[in-house]
Amino acid sequence: MDYLKSVVILLVEDDPGDQKLTKKSLLEAKIVDNVVIAENGEHALEYLERSKNGDRNCPTPNLILLDLNMPGMGGKEFLKRVKADENFSMIPVVVLTTSDLENDIRESYKLHASGYIKKPVTMDGFQEMMRNLQEYWFGVCKSV
Repeated sequence: MDYLKSVVILLVEDDPGDQKLTKKSLLEAKIVDNVVIAENGEHALEYLERSKNGDRNCPTPNLILLDLNMPGMGGKEFLKRVKADENFSMIPVVVLTTSDLENDIRESYKLHASGYIKKPVTMDGFQEMMRNLQEYWFGVCKSV
């Protein structure tokens, strides 16, 4: 697989353990070189606004990984706002959550999520899922 010049993933996740595990898994595969973490929807929107306004410390993400259940602005509200903003509507947003409730899955796709993944419960399962996710979004899938 060809390595990309610069790939930025915005991880919107409130759990410190999941933040660390996700970031480590993404960076170890050496496909992604920048993982930005936002603890909730509000912080993620602030990051995107700074990106839109040309802040060099806030590059526009190539992919957003989104937890649904967070304090403050949750994942569904964040997804709704991002997809309504023409500056960010084309960024793929993959829901990465512990919920496998049919209602959460349907609502996420209605809000234009690009994918929905239930977090694996084992470390090996999680790392394999991250490798597959990266291979798909940055190897197989074409983007603008």
